[in-house]
Amino acid sequence: MTEETNDIEKKVENMTTKNLEEDVVNPWEVASSSDKGVDYDKLIKRFGSSKVDEELIKRIETVTGKPAHHFLKRGVFFSQRDMHQILNLAEQKKPFFLYTGRGPSSEAMHLGHLIPFIFTKWLQEAFDVPLVIQLTDDEKFLWKDLTLEEASRLSFENAKDIIALGFDVEKTFIFSDLEYIAQSPAFYKNMLRTQKLVTYNQVKGIFGFDDSTCIGKISFPSIQAAPSFSSSFPQIFNNKTNIPCLIPCAIDQDPYFRMTRDVAPRLGYIKPALMHSTFFPALQGAQTKMSASDANSSIFLTDTDKQIKTKVNKYAFSGGGTTTEEHKEKGGNCDVDVSYQYLTFFLEDDNRLEEIRKTYTSGELLTGYLKKELIEILQKIIGEHRQRRSQLTDDIVKQFMTPRKLKFDY
Repeated sequence: MTEETNDIEKKVENMTTKNLEEDVVNPWEVASSSDKGVDYDKLIKRFGSSKVDEELIKRIETVTGKPAHHFLKRGVFFSQRDMHQILNLAEQKKPFFLYTGRGPSSEAMHLGHLIPFIFTKWLQEAFDVPLVIQLTDDEKFLWKDLTLEEASRLSFENAKDIIALGFDVEKTFIFSDLEYIAQSPAFYKNMLRTQKLVTYNQVKGIFGFDDSTCIGKISFPSIQAAPSFSSSFPQIFNNKTNIPCLIPCAIDQDPYFRMTRDVAPRLGYIKPALMHSTFFPALQGAQTKMSASDANSSIFLTDTDKQIKTKVNKYAFSGGGTTTEEHKEKGGNCDVDVSYQYLTFFLEDDNRLEEIRKTYTSGELLTGYLKKELIEILQKIIGEHRQRRSQLTDDIVKQFMTPRKLKFDY
């Protein structure tokens, strides 16, 4: 692991500064000048994390006794902090917990939003550990044109999409910041402890805040930091302050947790470990991440079979030739073809994916057939998800969102 500094305002570069030669990656904006998207190797160096390598993947398989998730094998989760320490705990049968989250800015989540949750569910089942999921409705109130009431409503709706992935209510606590903080003195105290140790210069350096930034945004990082600490959930961890945390999240969330890892030792807490995912590309190409406000930039979980087919056929950026003849002669480019990139996330059959890569690259497989295969897979995934979601009652959601002891003893 790279050594993190206590003087983070000097070491962490301003993530909102645009540089033509560098990708822009921060919690609110992702952009790349390359049609292949973000250069993740450079990002690892820039953020000071470590690569998820073959050694780590094999060790995860050894410790869990399960084959690695295809997100690991294919580099979807590509970067980590202190994952070997988490595996040490698992080997010693010592506890840890998982924490991930979602900022509910829209009623319908899109496919990209599912990636951290799909992997988190696999981690939870592989290691059999508690999971807390933070819904940052307060963040969306501060950053978006939303009322508090609407932000709270979106939280509840997004919780349904998360639950529909099949999380276990006995092992999972989903909470809305607007609801939970008001009834949890322990959570609020950890927010305050964090706020006291982070200066305005530091958050300005990490997040790019300026003199016109509202004070709500300036203090918000302490709210996202608090779930990293087991003491924020006394009902789950029996008031223990030393249960380590693993956070699976997209790499754009890392600035929050660099700050958290700097603060944790000074609070007497353990630094959270992290696993970072790549970005799920927009239909139009990998240069930006998808936007929940642009209906044509992604496939949403509410899309019908017809909408999925239309979006993929009309908007999915192709790496194929401009004509059939050119494609057969020169072949397709899987590095930029969005339909192929989507298959790397959702086609679990390694042999079939490799066959598609070879035949598309050689020009034998045409773009239309590649898109057809993707459409069928996405229609099945979203259709099944829609069916599971429709069976969720408000009472089931409230069960997940009620502060309570989970099926673990501490």
